[in-house]
Amino acid sequence: MLNFIYYPVSWILWFWHEVFGFVFGPSTGVAWALAVVFLVFTLRALLYKPFVHQVRSMRKMQEFAPEIQKLKKKYGNDKQKLAAEMQKLQSEHGVNPVGGCLPMLIQVPVFIGLFHVLREFQPYKMENYVFDRADVVSFNDASLFGAKLGASVVPYHGALPLADYNTTIPQMLVVMIPLMMMAGLFTHITARHSVARQTEAQLANPQSAIMNKLTLYVFPIGVVVGAPFLPLAILFYWVSNNLWTLGQQRIVYNKIDREEAEKVVKKVETQRTLAPKVGQKPDPDARQKKPGAKPITPGSAGKTGGATANGTPKVNGSNGDSAKSNGGTVANGSPAGSSSGEGAGSAGSTGGQRNGRPSAPTKRTRKR
Repeated sequence: MLNFIYYPVSWILWFWHEVFGFVFGPSTGVAWALAVVFLVFTLRALLYKPFVHQVRSMRKMQEFAPEIQKLKKKYGNDKQKLAAEMQKLQSEHGVNPVGGCLPMLIQVPVFIGLFHVLREFQPYKMENYVFDRADVVSFNDASLFGAKLGASVVPYHGALPLADYNTTIPQMLVVMIPLMMMAGLFTHITARHSVARQTEAQLANPQSAIMNKLTLYVFPIGVVVGAPFLPLAILFYWVSNNLWTLGQQRIVYNKIDREEAEKVVKKVETQRTLAPKVGQKPDPDARQKKPGAKPITPGSAGKTGGATANGTPKVNGSNGDSAKSNGGTVANGSPAGSSSGEGAGSAGSTGGQRNGRPSAPTKRTRKR
């Protein structure tokens, strides 16, 4: 039923066994152990980019965690609305939680596939997926210090006893104990490295606290306790997988930290460049104009006319003739004289008015 997993796993294992078998010999335990190790490395190399995407998604989730808390408070009673708003928020920030879990989800079927392929290396088998009878015999003859890669200290259901593998419990323990200790230690270190990247809000979350305890202590202890029930080759898989994860975390986390630090430095430099220098007066031309405002050019007020000191309109030069011929307004707002001189004559005979008061008579008027 899971042949779509078993065949790719067995093919990659066969390829690396051919490579290392050419160097160390096809029936040596080193060739088969390295084949299992590089099976893990091949898989993890293919999952490198999804792992980087996972780390970036976790970083973005940490950035808008306060917004998620606001949505939970606002739509706490409406789960459908909360789910819709959460999905909308994640799409706006470019976060895909499923994509972040992809590396872990893929490793589970690979682990199951490798366990099944190793279990099928029975001494009486004629073939094992892509492996022929010669490969089956080679695997069962291979050993490390007398320990067989396909055997387990406590035979699991359907497994053969150690006598059928021509090995003993002491021989198995010599290789198994160091491997299971390294597997538990690397599992704890990788989990601790991940927990150290969490924010204070995540650490304060009760669910996150439970998961952190599981990954820090329960999982490593589970590896140590479950090691006697697993084929010896599975321990090589576990150690190499956690060793790769530890190194990959350090490389990817340092890379992302440098990128974040560069963004912060660039932002500070940009703000410093745009900020006015000490003692520098602000440039009025550099201010942003209001939307819809018309451009104002120097001297336009004098050309188009403006208000005088007493608040009356100021006549511009272009309309001076029309003001003289048709009459206009003087500085006090009174009608200006027309071109026929009637206004001037009446003003001269009556003395005229200036600013609303009778003007003083001229010398010519006194003589008369």
